[in-house]
Amino acid sequence: MEKLNLLSFLCIIVLFLRVTRSLTTSLRDYDTFLECLQSHTSSSDQVSNIVYAQTNASYTSILEAFVRNSRFNTPSTPKPLLIITPFSEHQVQATVVCAKSVGLQLRIRSGGHDFEGASYVSQVPFVILDMFNFQNVTVDIQNEVAVIQSGASLGQVYYRIWEKSEVHGFAAGACPTIGVGGHLSGGGYGSMIRKYGLSVDHVIDAKIVDVKGRILDKKAMGEDLFWTIKGGGGASFGVILSYTVKLVQVPEKVTVFKVDNTLEQNATDLVFEWQHVAPHTDDRLFMRMTLQPVISEGNKTIRASIKALFLGGANELVTLLEKEFPLLRLKKETCKEMRWIDSVLWLMNDNHGSSLEVLLDRSRYSKYFNKIKSDYVQTPISKDGLKWIWKKMIELGNTQLIFIPYGGKMNEVPSDATPFPHRAGNLYKIQYNVSWQEPGAVAEKNLMDQIRKLYSYMTLFVSKNPRRAFLNYRDLDIGINSHGEDNYEDGKVFGVKYFDKNFQRLVKVKTAIDPENFFWNEQSMPTLPAIKQQVENITDKRKIGYFN
Repeated sequence: MEKLNLLSFLCIIVLFLRVTRSLTTSLRDYDTFLECLQSHTSSSDQVSNIVYAQTNASYTSILEAFVRNSRFNTPSTPKPLLIITPFSEHQVQATVVCAKSVGLQLRIRSGGHDFEGASYVSQVPFVILDMFNFQNVTVDIQNEVAVIQSGASLGQVYYRIWEKSEVHGFAAGACPTIGVGGHLSGGGYGSMIRKYGLSVDHVIDAKIVDVKGRILDKKAMGEDLFWTIKGGGGASFGVILSYTVKLVQVPEKVTVFKVDNTLEQNATDLVFEWQHVAPHTDDRLFMRMTLQPVISEGNKTIRASIKALFLGGANELVTLLEKEFPLLRLKKETCKEMRWIDSVLWLMNDNHGSSLEVLLDRSRYSKYFNKIKSDYVQTPISKDGLKWIWKKMIELGNTQLIFIPYGGKMNEVPSDATPFPHRAGNLYKIQYNVSWQEPGAVAEKNLMDQIRKLYSYMTLFVSKNPRRAFLNYRDLDIGINSHGEDNYEDGKVFGVKYFDKNFQRLVKVKTAIDPENFFWNEQSMPTLPAIKQQVENITDKRKIGYFN
C-alpha cells in the first residue's frame, strides 16, 4: 500500500510539473506574442481587446461560438492558447507575423463549418485567428459585383444583395451560417450550381495576407496564387481578407418543391430515373435527393426525398417534368412560387413565417455530433445496385446519403480553370452523413463505423483512379491506412482525391510562397520538400517491413 501511495504521489508530482511547465510556456508565449502584436500595430489599436487567453472570462464563449461540430467541443479536445479576433487588416498582418516569429501554429476560422475541426483544433500548441469580425458586404448593383469580407456569413451576403435588388443573387451554399472565407476558398457550391457553377467561378479579385504579412490583391499576388485560393483551400496559402465576386441574375419568381417516396412507393425506380434526369435536365433546375433509413408502418425502409429549386415558374416546371421525369408525378399544387431570397429560407428548412432578418443571425445553427464523407458518381447505378445499397443502409441503421446533381454549367468549365477539378464527366456528388445528439464513446464509435462501412460498400459504384473527394467535405480518414497510420504514399493520397491533376500545380505554388509550410493543418497543401520526406519515410518503413 505504501508503494502504491508513493507511486500515486510521484505521478501527481510529474503531472503537476507538466501542467506547470505548460502554463509557464503558455504565459511566456502570450506575453511575447502580445508584445509583438503591439509593436506591429498602431498606438491607437487596443490589441488586448482582440486577444483572448484561456484565463479570459470570454475565452470559452468566443471559442465555442463557431464550433459547429460537437465532436470537437469536448473536455478532451485540444484548446488554443490564444484566440485573436481582429477588426482591421493591420491586426491580421500583425497576427501572422507574430505567430510566425513566436513559433505558434496558426489556425484560421471564418465560420466553423469545418467537418473535421481543422480550423479550430490542433494537436500542438496553437492560436486561432478568428475572422468573424470581418463581416462587411458591399454590393454594387450597377456593376453587378460585391466585395465580401471572409468572416461574413452566406446569409449576410444574400440579405445584403436582396436589400439592393430582388433580381440578383449569388451562387453559393444553402446554409446561411457558413463563413465566406472557407466556403469560397474550398470551391463552394449551392442550389444554382447547374445554372451558374461554383462560387469560385464568379470570383474576380481577392485580398490575402501572405506568410510575410503582406496584403496582396489579384494583381500583386499574381495569377498562380490567385488561382489557388479559388478552390485550393485558402488556409494553405495565407489569410483571406475578402473576395470580390460577380453577382448572378435570378427571376422575380422561382419555384420550389419537395417530394418524398419510400421503397414501398417505388423509390428504387424513382432514384434510378433521377440519375438519368437530374444531371441532364434544364440547367435552371436543381433537384437534390436525400436517402435515409426510416421506420414506416412498423417496417424498416428507405425514404427518398427530392428537394428542388427551379429558376422559373411552376407551370413551366410541371410541364418540363411531366415530359422528362413522369415517375415523379409532380403536380402544381405541390410547388411553391416565391422570391429567390425566400427560397433561401425554404431550402434551409426555415420557411415557417420567419422574417428575412433570420439570415443575419449567425447563431441560428443546431449543433450536433457528425461525420461527413464524399464521393463522385460517373456512371448511373443499376436498380440491382441500388437495392443492394438499400439493404446495407437498413442493416447499418443511421447513415444518410445526399445526391447533388451536376451537369449544366459544371460541364462547361474546364477542370483546370480552378483547383476544383470535378467538372464534366461527373453525374452527381454524394455526401455521406451520420449525426447524433448525445456524447458517448460507444455511440460515437458505432456511428463512425457505420459511415465508414457504407463508404466501403460504395466502392463499386463511384469514381476510381482516383476515388474523388470534395475538399469542403473535409475527411481526415483519407490518408489513413488499415494500420491506423498516416499513409501519404507519394504525398498524394488526399491531394489527388481532392484536386486530381491540379494537385501538382497547387504544390508548386505552395512551395514558392510558403516554403517553410507555416500555414499548415492536417490536410493543408504540402510543400515539395514535405512530400519528398513523406516518400522517404514510406520507403524506410517498407525496408524494415513496416507495411504488410
